[in-house]
Amino acid sequence: MAFLDLRHLQKFYGTTHVVRDFNLAVEKGEFISFLGPSGCGKTTTLRMVAGFETPSEGSISIDGKDVVNLKPNQRNIGMVFQAYALFPNMTVAQNVGFGMKIAGRSRAEIDARVAEMLGIIKLPELGTRYPFQLSGGQQQRVALARALAGQPKLLLLDEPLSALDAKIRVSLREEIRAIQKKLGITTIYVTHDQEEALSMSDRIVVMNNGIAEQIGNPFEIYSKPATRFVATFVGHLNTLEARLTDPATGACEIAGQTVALGQPVEGPAGRAVTLSLRPEAILLGARPDNDVTIRAPVRDVSFLGSVVRIRAMVGAAPISLDIFNNTASRPPVPGEEIEISFSSRDVLLTGD
Repeated sequence: MAFLDLRHLQKFYGTTHVVRDFNLAVEKGEFISFLGPSGCGKTTTLRMVAGFETPSEGSISIDGKDVVNLKPNQRNIGMVFQAYALFPNMTVAQNVGFGMKIAGRSRAEIDARVAEMLGIIKLPELGTRYPFQLSGGQQQRVALARALAGQPKLLLLDEPLSALDAKIRVSLREEIRAIQKKLGITTIYVTHDQEEALSMSDRIVVMNNGIAEQIGNPFEIYSKPATRFVATFVGHLNTLEARLTDPATGACEIAGQTVALGQPVEGPAGRAVTLSLRPEAILLGARPDNDVTIRAPVRDVSFLGSVVRIRAMVGAAPISLDIFNNTASRPPVPGEEIEISFSSRDVLLTGD
């Protein structure tokens, strides 16, 4: 049996169906991210696991024990919120040790655990400071240490990095993942940031309109999206409208150009289809390894540091591709006609 087992979870607020038949089995030590847009049900699901919301239907078990009817403080869960929720009148050390104090642990045990946790979050010298004397990143580390100090069975994080600037977010997400691996604690992480989810997770649950659209590892979610929503929400996606001309070979007509996908496509000739591609799957120029080549005029060119993003037009559809910023070669300019190529293996094909 899974360490955390969510079965047929449903949540209604009046007539609004927020979470729909949600099922997830999490193994001990896994790092799972709930990823999705605002209002998709990810935080509500997390709050049901924490005990702050009661499921309208379904079951939740942790380490083989049904916890649906238990209060939050009876579930042995550590929680980190988007707002740090530190006690302003307590020092860092007092904040970290607060839960243990409430649980009746001895002073010696609390002091030893607080020192250990401050070492883990790399703030051993800041125990006597107050929250207002810390940066946002330091405050979030203290909130993490407080959540872990009582040695919970499960760690829940609700968009803990969203209030921080980009550089701090990158460094702190690496620290969170390193600490989680070191402690081996089962973790559920809620985020709307796909980069966070892809870089941190063992598995990702992509949510939309209260349902789990897809559950898989980062490679599966990004490279093998199960639905159109997953494909468009995770990463940038190019879409080309085409018309099937030969179902047996997968030949399609795109903006007056015929391309063969090299694989059978279901449906009659004349059927409208959509070809979807990641920018990194498209290369500038014809290549021996790519079996599809299209000519397209350049619409615009954007410099993104080490990468140059080119947007070309295939008929009325813009298509983006990335090349490295190489000072020895000139990127194309707007108005120039270029050849772009890709492998039919990289195409996600959907019908209207």
